[in-house]
Amino acid sequence: MRVKHLWHMTVLKSVAGALALILFYMLLFIKIMTYEGQTEYANLYDAFYWVITTLTTVGYGDIIVTSHIGKIYSVFVQLSGIPLVFGVLFTLVIIPWMEKMIHSNIPTKASKKLKDHIIICGYNKLIETLIEELKENDVPYILIEEDTGLVKDLLKRNIQTIFGAVYEEETLKNANIRDARFLIANRSDEMNANIVLTARNISELNIIAIVEDRSNKKYLKYAGATSVVSPKEMFGRFIGRKAADPFVNRLTGATEFFEGVSIVELPIYPKSPLIGKTMKNAAIREKTGANIVGMWKGGSLTFIIRSDEVIKDNSVLLAIGSTEQLSRLKKLTQHME
Repeated sequence: MRVKHLWHMTVLKSVAGALALILFYMLLFIKIMTYEGQTEYANLYDAFYWVITTLTTVGYGDIIVTSHIGKIYSVFVQLSGIPLVFGVLFTLVIIPWMEKMIHSNIPTKASKKLKDHIIICGYNKLIETLIEELKENDVPYILIEEDTGLVKDLLKRNIQTIFGAVYEEETLKNANIRDARFLIANRSDEMNANIVLTARNISELNIIAIVEDRSNKKYLKYAGATSVVSPKEMFGRFIGRKAADPFVNRLTGATEFFEGVSIVELPIYPKSPLIGKTMKNAAIREKTGANIVGMWKGGSLTFIIRSDEVIKDNSVLLAIGSTEQLSRLKKLTQHME
């Protein structure tokens, strides 16, 4: 809200400054016309006409200054018109107006009936699979995105989305944050901190922040996040107990997003039947019901998983699903079909 207010103030100051400059040029034009003896043009109407045509470099030539000082003044007005028209008018008025017209067909507010829902700030593959789980469990949600093209695409795919800056108070209010169950911050660490601070200033709801750099985890906590999910940290915990983990039957290390749906990282063990299979042939979703949303490869996490991606003995799967679904997948990553 504050950013929008500052932008409005900047526009008002710029427009006011431009109008004041135009009025000043008009008064100088009247004086020059009087000085040159062209008194028939020494009025506000002709002054406004001449100043505008000169500022915009149109210059029809029907009113001509003849004195040296008049010609120098004319050149000065033309040169100042370039930054005034193309800098102020186009940048602060015309272009924002055009963008507003483009955005007018994109929803910016959630339905007032939306309550006890989940607000998701930012889209990626993990979020898409989470949304599938939310739909299957009839959990209401609203996704916030800043990319108009992406918003249109998501709406075509029947994903409930609104357009807006995720870190702005007005946007979160448009997502009915006061009636929400909790919020997921899924942008960069820096932006997530802004989202958390803004959300915490409005509501006391639970906030889950997904952190890229584990060293930023404490800052997100300080900002007000209820919990912080770090894929890299989860990966480290799995590696630490990899040798003993096959003998543990219960599902460990899972982070619950909401009741009944969790996200967990599962390493592939040497005797797993998944080794050597492509993601398509492994048919993990069909066999377990869990969704694979990411995979660790060569020490880096990717959310872009191709159907021909081969599962190896050093792969680690990032999966989302219910406790039962993830437990079935865990057995599959170990040594049992």
